[in-house]
Amino acid sequence: MARSLLVTGGAGFIGANFTIFWSEQHPEDAIVVLDALTYAGDTASIEPLIRSGRITFVRGDVCDFDLAARVLKQHAIDTIVHFAAESHVDRSIASPAQFVTTNVLGTQTLLDAARSVWRPTPRTLSQRFHHISTDEVYGSLGTADAPFTESSPYAPSSPYAASKAAADHLVRAYAHTYGLPCSISNCSNNYGPFQFPEKLIPLCLLAALHGRPLPIYGTGRNVRDWLHVHDHCRALEAILLARDTCRTWNVGGRSESSNIDLVHLLCRTIDAVFTAHPELAKSFPESPAARGTPCADLIRLVADRPGHDFRYAIDPCAIESGLGFRPRITLGAGIRATVEWYLENAQWWQRDRARELNEVARRVGGEAIP
Repeated sequence: MARSLLVTGGAGFIGANFTIFWSEQHPEDAIVVLDALTYAGDTASIEPLIRSGRITFVRGDVCDFDLAARVLKQHAIDTIVHFAAESHVDRSIASPAQFVTTNVLGTQTLLDAARSVWRPTPRTLSQRFHHISTDEVYGSLGTADAPFTESSPYAPSSPYAASKAAADHLVRAYAHTYGLPCSISNCSNNYGPFQFPEKLIPLCLLAALHGRPLPIYGTGRNVRDWLHVHDHCRALEAILLARDTCRTWNVGGRSESSNIDLVHLLCRTIDAVFTAHPELAKSFPESPAARGTPCADLIRLVADRPGHDFRYAIDPCAIESGLGFRPRITLGAGIRATVEWYLENAQWWQRDRARELNEVARRVGGEAIP
């Protein structure tokens, strides 16, 4: 039976990758993307699908109840995949109100729209509200602590994490109170194509290509678990196809790394790609790799951000045993593929991202990219 999906935030990083993935894997399904196109959203990421008519794009805010309800009715949506969110911790520290508005009130508005539209219709196994959340809702771990499980208590540390925790609680409350068929996934740090260059990997990658300092907070020893976005899409597919609906799933990559080690891996990968493709030196002459010197020479430790959690780690045993999902992309292979994608798709990030990238660089003490 074909589905009709609403993908909120489908022009953003993970949402765009998911939209592309689902359209390829499930061509019989209809897809509507709802996105407000804030700074991190870009229809260029899904333009081929829009142009071909494979998906329908609607520009709008998840806080707009009338719009959400109209889209659900008009397109007979039976599956909502809710990515739309403010997602960067640094920005949440500077402007927490926007995170509460989008992540909390936006989720509540979308839940109300789904309840309003779906309520007269008998529940079907395909009807689902799936909320994409983060491992940051669980708080911080010590070096020797066991990874987070689905039963770990919530202890969010940043305004971003608190807003996502609140959204998670709302989703569960609507499932319990109104019988809305809901599920939640809490994922670890994603990376890969179409990621806006405010996050660690694309920020350092683009800075290295331009010969600018690579800013790393504090000592660089903070640890994250890394999940390639294509593996994340596979996990979401397994969750959405599962008959067991009202569940929470932790989606991890089994790839823990300190920030400093990750950036060193990234630098070695850039060096190797330039060695294998010497013609890149003409396009990026300011990169140390263009001159045969290590990009790691650009690494700089900068003042730590307030309340910086030390370690996140996800225990993915439940989704591995329950749904058979396991990540396929190792961190080394994923970083290599990510570097190659950004080099091959320079028009995507060169077109209109210099100003935003420079704002990020200023916030963390780096230098502007011309």
